[in-house]
Amino acid sequence: MIPAYLMKSKPIFPLLALALTASLFATPIPDSLRQNGWFVGAQAYTFKEFSAFEAIAKTKEAGGNMIEFYPGQTLKPGSADKVGHTMSESAMSELKAECTRLGVRPVNYGVVGANSPEEVNAIMAWAKKMELYSVCTESTEQVAAWEAAAKEFDMKVAFHEHGGSMSKPGYKVWHPLYILGVVESRDHRLGACADLGHWCTSNLKPVECLRILKGRVISVHLKDKATTGEAPVVVAGQGVVDVAACLEELKNQKFDGHISIEHEADWKDSVPQVRANIDFVKARPK
Repeated sequence: MIPAYLMKSKPIFPLLALALTASLFATPIPDSLRQNGWFVGAQAYTFKEFSAFEAIAKTKEAGGNMIEFYPGQTLKPGSADKVGHTMSESAMSELKAECTRLGVRPVNYGVVGANSPEEVNAIMAWAKKMELYSVCTESTEQVAAWEAAAKEFDMKVAFHEHGGSMSKPGYKVWHPLYILGVVESRDHRLGACADLGHWCTSNLKPVECLRILKGRVISVHLKDKATTGEAPVVVAGQGVVDVAACLEELKNQKFDGHISIEHEADWKDSVPQVRANIDFVKARPK
């Protein structure tokens, strides 16, 4: 919070107050990319059978205008380069240029692991060069390093979850209460990547998970599931994840991050399903 005396002082202090306010929040996604109020695109892992260049094109074909990259995807057909924070400067330039050419904005990177503060810094430095909105990780053991880097680079960090259960105590990030415990005393640039489908895999109700993490949801991985537990992914509205209720909850929370469609099925031909998911989101204006 900005001290009251700064807000009431002479001209120089309002400028200082403005600068301090700006430093508390990562750069937002440009409003020009909204579709019916939402920021919506695809997680490149949906197109893991293809290169990153092809994933960009397929995202655009499906109606998305932003993409979330993941580490290890081949850059383009015939290339030996891989997408990630260790790629060369020239390969990174190619990737950014292709996004610009097709009008698809890169907004996130993950899920990426980090084993040390040095690796956290390397990831965040690369993400800043890519002009991303956030980084997605499950490496909560590096939370202090993530927080320091989030402040240094003015970028958001979203802790992601895969399916889990109380019977496997070694894996903790599956539960929203654990993620909340990790981030609630930290800088507000740290929060959660809400994977609606994986919460369902964990036999949790996604809309309730969103409520637990109110104010801390940075990004969303949107997918529906045929049933709770381990089950196939289906298009939004065809399964047990109440995607419509989740979108309504996000609206109520004034969520302003991005939604990445992650259709983990139909690997060779998923553009129609991704398009259907994007259309589902757009049909419910924010």
